[in-house]
Amino acid sequence: MDVHLQPWSESAVGLLRQINTPQMRLHVGGPESEEKLLDRHRRYLSMPGTGRGCMFAVVSGDEMVGSIYYQLRDWQGERIYETGWNVLPPYQGRGIAAAAGSSLIAVVRDATRRSVIRGLHAFPSVENASSNALCRRLGFTLRGVCDFEYPTGSGTFMCSNDWRLNLTDSALSS
Repeated sequence: MDVHLQPWSESAVGLLRQINTPQMRLHVGGPESEEKLLDRHRRYLSMPGTGRGCMFAVVSGDEMVGSIYYQLRDWQGERIYETGWNVLPPYQGRGIAAAAGSSLIAVVRDATRRSVIRGLHAFPSVENASSNALCRRLGFTLRGVCDFEYPTGSGTFMCSNDWRLNLTDSALSS
């Protein structure tokens, strides 16, 4: 399967609009206004320059079919990387999210080789069965249920599972 990660670019704004639907944003508060969507796009474009993470378009063949990211955050007294993903409905169930997740884990492990950051966390809604199954498939360990603020700084919390992957473990899950 030809799936690769492409750093976020101006052309990815169309993908972001495709993700901004009631179905795709069901577990994260619903669709955003055009203004908020464009603010999000600008944040994604600027992420690499901050040194705090990176947003990627997930590309299958020559089509953008989803997104995945990692970003630095403080969580329960620890500096961690957080990740999350989207795959457009016509491409779900084909292993694309798992391939993108494995690629992202390799990118994050490489980025943290000389870092004190040891954990990559995912915080899917407890109701998002497919994202929780993907965490398990990628080798994350379920730490439990938590209240997770999303988006960061919004004051809005969702009931999530806290999944953690040890970045010092060199064995990649598939």
